[in-house]
Order: sequence, then C-alpha cells, then structure tokens
Amino acid sequence: MASMKRGPLSKVELLPAEPGGIIGQLPPAVPGTLYVQGAQGGIRVAPDAGIDVVFGRCEPDVHVCVGPDDPYVSRQHGIIIYENARWVLCNVGNLPIRLPGERLVLTGHRVPLPVAYTPLFIVAPRQDHLLEVRIVRTASSPAPQVRQETDTRSPSGWPLSPVERLVLVCLGQRYLRPEPWPQPLTWAQVADELSHLRPAEQWTTKRAAHIVAQTRQRLSANVPGLLEEEIPPPLGNTLNHNLITALLVSGTIGPSDLLLLDESCAASEGA
Repeated sequence: MASMKRGPLSKVELLPAEPGGIIGQLPPAVPGTLYVQGAQGGIRVAPDAGIDVVFGRCEPDVHVCVGPDDPYVSRQHGIIIYENARWVLCNVGNLPIRLPGERLVLTGHRVPLPVAYTPLFIVAPRQDHLLEVRIVRTASSPAPQVRQETDTRSPSGWPLSPVERLVLVCLGQRYLRPEPWPQPLTWAQVADELSHLRPAEQWTTKRAAHIVAQTRQRLSANVPGLLEEEIPPPLGNTLNHNLITALLVSGTIGPSDLLLLDESCAASEGA
C-alpha cells in the first residue's frame, strides 16, 4: 500500500476533486512543492516531506487515483520521487506515460519533471487517462468508492514474426532507452548492427527496409499514419516514427526486447 507518512499539515495535504485546481493561482507554497491531481482528487507534497507519490487505478493503494475503471491501467502505475533536488517520474506500470511533445516514458523508465504545469497521460487501448502535475517555482478528500478489483491487463499488441521484432527493436532502440526526443535509426545503422549481431544472415539496408515496409502495410488497416499517401511531404522519418510509437503504445514492443540486441543473446539463438 502506498505509505502516507503524515508530515506537518504544511508539508502534505490531500486535495479534493477540483477541475483546473492546479492550473490557476495556487496558495503560497515552498518552492519545489509538488501538486498531483486526478479526476477524484490529489495531493500536495512539499519537497522535504519524505513521501514518494504513487498513482494508479487501485484507490486504496495509491495517493492519487487515475483510470479507476480501466483494467489496462496498473494498480500502481507510477511513482513521483524527490531526489537530487528534483521531482522524478518513474513508470512502474504496463502502459506508457505520455508527456507533452509526444515523449513516452516506458515501463521501467524515469524522467525528471519540469518546474511547471505538466499534463501526463497514461496511454491505454481504450482511452488516455489524464494526470495533472504541477511543481511550483515560488514560494479533505471525498470518500472513496468501493470498486470490484480486477486483474491488471496488458495491451494485446500486434503479432510480429521473430525477424520483424528483431528489425523493429533495432530500428526503434532509441525509443526503448530513456533518450529524449528519440528518432529511428537509419537503414544503414540497422543493417550494420544486425550484420554485426548475426553475420550469417546477410543483412542489407534493402532487406531491413523491406521487412519494415511489409509490417507497416500489414498494420495500416488498423493504425493510421503508416502509409505514404497519409502523410504530407516531406516524409523524413515520419512513417517509421509513427510505426514505432504505435508498437510502443500497444505494448507490442517494450524495453525488455532490447535483449534481442545483446550479442550473447544473439549468439545463443544462432547456436
């Protein structure tokens, strides 16, 4: 259960459900004070309160409830911790968390939060769930409703062949690592890395591009933005970016797939 280590009233306060309550003017607070608000309420925590703020769908086990009726949202989906004089978002759930600018924080990844108002979205198959966060630069909640607990679901994802998964993980590896503003690798980089990992398979830029093009074509019936005619020029990396993002959001690929790019893993598979 999320530990509510009660500090002085000035350091920790539960907030009622008030739409727009942390967007406008706030009461005076210590610089660095964190506000986290969900649809049913939130919490205000001073930076020296010693509390890790937990959010997710299981109301008794979190400080801030988000997506309570969506089984794709994890019971404890994320934690916001204070370390090195910064609030840091950690994703411990099954689904990505989207930041402004379309940046995704994947399972097991963490990212510092800006000293500002930041809307976070848990990206679920049925809908996105908003969690509002605000960190100030300058200086009693409603009774919980009883809900029937269900197991946390993982997104079903899209089926990929082993070779498709290998190429796509290589192409999108910057997204699977905690890199800001990631971009797909070039075809030359993909071919070079796969040739190094699996020299017996004769990887070329054309082969890698052909495999990804076939995947985009197959998924285009269900995922928008994967075909050239859907995107105005110049295309650049847009098609591959859209494909990788769709695979991440659907849970088709994730950080654990980076093991495919490990040389010892590749060697054991080829043995």
